[in-house]
Amino acid sequence: MRSRRQGGLVYSTDAGRMCPACRQPIAACVCNQQAAPAGDGIVRVSSETKGRAGKGVTLVKGLALDPAALTQTARQLKAACGCGGTVKDGVIEIQGDHVERVIERLKQAGWTVRRAGG
Repeated sequence: MRSRRQGGLVYSTDAGRMCPACRQPIAACVCNQQAAPAGDGIVRVSSETKGRAGKGVTLVKGLALDPAALTQTARQLKAACGCGGTVKDGVIEIQGDHVERVIERLKQAGWTVRRAGG
């Protein structure tokens, strides 16, 4: 008998990331409809340069939002900072060192925010 391989398509240039369970694009995955991560209710904002050729980014972790709301929040933060950014694996990345401005905006939105790191 043939053993079933555990691997499979992980990324497709047509559809992006693929769900390992149902082999559908992550956006169309129906097998693993997860709720937003619970977390501890504290949003942590930090600055990091690791793995980015010395370019600094501001990271926002701990926002317990669904992917659509997280993308919308990232869009608002990018507009407030006047820069670019992205959402990767539930973490908002804002280009540049905008920690204080991001903390201020998130506090205005009603989040409990702490600065993480040095």
